[in-house]
Amino acid sequence: MLEIACFNAASAIAAAEAGADRIELCSDYTVGGLTPSIDSLRQIRRETKKAINVMIRPRPGNFVYSDDEIERMKSEIQLLKQEANGFVFGILDNKNQVDTVRNIELVQLAAPLPCTFHRAFDQVVHMSEGARQLIRCGFTSILTSGGRPNAVLGAEKVAELQQELGNIIELILGGGVRSTNVKYLMEKTEVRWYHSAAITAPGEVVDADEVAKLKARLD
Repeated sequence: MLEIACFNAASAIAAAEAGADRIELCSDYTVGGLTPSIDSLRQIRRETKKAINVMIRPRPGNFVYSDDEIERMKSEIQLLKQEANGFVFGILDNKNQVDTVRNIELVQLAAPLPCTFHRAFDQVVHMSEGARQLIRCGFTSILTSGGRPNAVLGAEKVAELQQELGNIIELILGGGVRSTNVKYLMEKTEVRWYHSAAITAPGEVVDADEVAKLKARLD
């Protein structure tokens, strides 16, 4: 299954048409994705029936948030919930551990929509225990590169997590996933979901041909 991270409405529509199973909608590729606008989400919703999971991230930088930032994240969930199929976010404490209390608050607010814990997970030192905490928080999936800079380097760790926890929580492999390496990653990790921005040129526009190639290799 293929999830494409998209940073504008045109890319999301193109990715859906090219075969993406799901869109992760963000804004601002240069900082790794922030919360998108409701207008962008509505524009995409008019053009596709594909699932759209929405990033909730109020600012660039780390994943330790103030009370005011948490309130902003809650407001964003409430606003976007009417059009989203799910949410993607992650909150850590100042020791780079899962902030269970705050994550639970957002997961419960998002319900009944499913929530994915994003690549903040790759900063968690004890990944197995961190994943178990996320299960207890109510997350249904984790986006990860196995704690390494990219999916190829982290594939072995993701394979371990998949073997240990794959029947309890969905692992989504991301971080430099391309049509040139996704076959290897499938064989190495055995996860079901693969995440890519499918951007092959400067800027933040999806390469629809790359999406189609990724999908073809996954089928």
